[in-house]
Amino acid sequence: MLYTQSAFEITLVLVVVAAACALPGVFLVLRRMALVSDAIGHVLLFGIVLAYFATRDADSPWLLVGAAAAGMLTVVLVELLQRTQLVKADAAVGLAFPALFAAGVLLASVYLRNTHLDIDAVLLGQPELATEPRWWIDGVPVKPLWVMAAVLTLNAALLLLFYKELKLTTFDPGLAAALGFRPGLVHYGLMVTVSVTAVAAFDAVGPVLVVGFFVVPAAAALLLTERLAVVLGVAVLVGAAGAAAGTHLAIRFDTNIAGMVATVLGLIFAGVFVASPGRGLLAQAARRWRQARAFHETMLAVHLFQHENTPAEPDEARTDGLYRHLRWPAGQIAAVVCRAERHGLVRRDGDWLRLTDAGRARARTILVERGA
Repeated sequence: MLYTQSAFEITLVLVVVAAACALPGVFLVLRRMALVSDAIGHVLLFGIVLAYFATRDADSPWLLVGAAAAGMLTVVLVELLQRTQLVKADAAVGLAFPALFAAGVLLASVYLRNTHLDIDAVLLGQPELATEPRWWIDGVPVKPLWVMAAVLTLNAALLLLFYKELKLTTFDPGLAAALGFRPGLVHYGLMVTVSVTAVAAFDAVGPVLVVGFFVVPAAAALLLTERLAVVLGVAVLVGAAGAAAGTHLAIRFDTNIAGMVATVLGLIFAGVFVASPGRGLLAQAARRWRQARAFHETMLAVHLFQHENTPAEPDEARTDGLYRHLRWPAGQIAAVVCRAERHGLVRRDGDWLRLTDAGRARARTILVERGA
């Protein structure tokens, strides 16, 4: 694979893009609007074509303005469809963006017949060329890195200025409205930010990575922590790490950078999904295992409590007869009794099991909760 600039420059562009997308991406995921980033990334062609009709200049910065306008049009259409209450949010997104994307393709194919649309570039993007100037202003070349650095700075500044409003309207829009905030205004402000970020990122790395950088780092961060401020920082780190590692691997194995970075992001998320300390699959499995063990110990305590000081206690409390009454395998009975002793719920009295004060209290609590 041939590169026009060094691998370091390409990596830097992708890291900046990842950080810029991750900040608003957290709020998209929290608001269950992750697909909006995909929609915006695909309708940009519609706005670019319309802007080209107005300027007749393929290198004009106004093409980005048209793309951003198309992104906002998508958001407005999705909102209008949702407000009818005839379709749900995901269906509204699925209706809006294919229509606008198809309209852009049709306009380009009918009125711009001499224009070559590189399918690989449109669908995957070409981060390999992200260090090349996209246009010139008064003879000064403007590189995607500069644009994305400006977008990242803008996103960080807006986040600091409106952190409280974003947090409140995201988690409790009703309370936000009651306190005098305007959730609708904050929502559209966020969507403008997402549109501008998506346009700049699309120009730098293509639509696949735009969606990946918006959604995957945020989703991974939310599995690792619940504090919003920490989630934002972790999302930026995950996006940057995925961008850097993916670019390095793509260069080493001479393959498509966009595809490799997206793959690395997916692998990072898969790792977090499985091994997250609090919410991962392994943590959930361990938690269910501990709950099952505690349940068996509690059931033993309840059984002994219900027959305590009754004529049936001599038989019901004997360790060698528990398997008949609880209908557990003998091996399981031995393990549960051992754990219950270790946790101070029961004590041995010859061949009998006696409840301790802790075991009696646990059994009584369970029976009270069940109304027994």
